[in-house]
Amino acid sequence: MSLHERVDSALTDRRELVNAAIRDQLPVRKPERLYEASRYLLDAGGKRLRPTVLLLAAEAVTGTDPLSEDYRAFPDIEGERIDVMSAAVAIEVIQSFTLIHDDIMDDDDLRRGVPAVHKEYDLETAILAGDTLYSKAFEYMIETDAPADRAVRALDELATTCTEICEGQALDVEFEGRGDVVTDEYLEMVELKTAVLYAAAAAIPAILVGADDEVVEALHGYGLDIGRAFQIQDDLLDLTTPSEKLGKQRGSDLIEGKRTVITLHARDAGVDVDDLVPDSHDEVSEADIDEAVATLEDAGSIEYAREMADDLVASGKQRLECLPESEARDRLDDIADFLIEREY
Repeated sequence: MSLHERVDSALTDRRELVNAAIRDQLPVRKPERLYEASRYLLDAGGKRLRPTVLLLAAEAVTGTDPLSEDYRAFPDIEGERIDVMSAAVAIEVIQSFTLIHDDIMDDDDLRRGVPAVHKEYDLETAILAGDTLYSKAFEYMIETDAPADRAVRALDELATTCTEICEGQALDVEFEGRGDVVTDEYLEMVELKTAVLYAAAAAIPAILVGADDEVVEALHGYGLDIGRAFQIQDDLLDLTTPSEKLGKQRGSDLIEGKRTVITLHARDAGVDVDDLVPDSHDEVSEADIDEAVATLEDAGSIEYAREMADDLVASGKQRLECLPESEARDRLDDIADFLIEREY
């Protein structure tokens, strides 16, 4: 099978289980509008990359065949049963919480090909839906049935991750008004805003099943590396993928003045990145975006970003060498490659 076929198979098998677990753990109840809004983006789709990374990491650490096991009663290294699916749901609802609030802050109209939550419902309901998902994630992490010391450590990892995501988002907003942002600052922002959730997804299952600290740290590092690569690829896709495939307006990062590794490199190469497209969404055409992308390509900025993403993925895969060889470890390798080869 090709890379995309292997990853698609791994995602499909686990996505169906994660979706069923989300429906089970986050039912629509009173007040219905709040819970419908909370479930809205979760029901709209999504690849379920982060919970799949979590489940694969659990499989890789324990050497367990997922086809013969119940993720609700997953064996840890001592043979005790851990509900790693609750942790997977926790990670996915945190991801959905961040998307809801990001769309509010950016006033984006679309997400996953449907209206953003604050557009489909209203601003107040969207804020409450995001807050509900945030708090629910901690409930789900408590429900893993892990020994108390591991459960507390996993909760600490999740809490730290949520704080770091907020710090990263704050930096992202700050950078929009600064003309002196450098690449290292951007990478720090990306690590906090995006990569730490991949790191938590990879490390938390190792914590829950009782893996050695070396393994936990290696998986955490894997998540940071591939998460940063994921964001760089997102920055590239924002410029190169049609709006209907992205599920949002192409070139929105340029329009909103977001700093990316692409625009920072271009600025250092002498490009006036603030003048690449008109300031208003309504005034930007596909031709404007095409012209901007051509300018960035001529500056070598597109290729620079692709090479950086490649290097990060190679680093992440190397960290997995502490794990025993297994199909699950191979799929974690594949997901790392997939993150920078995907087209949407």
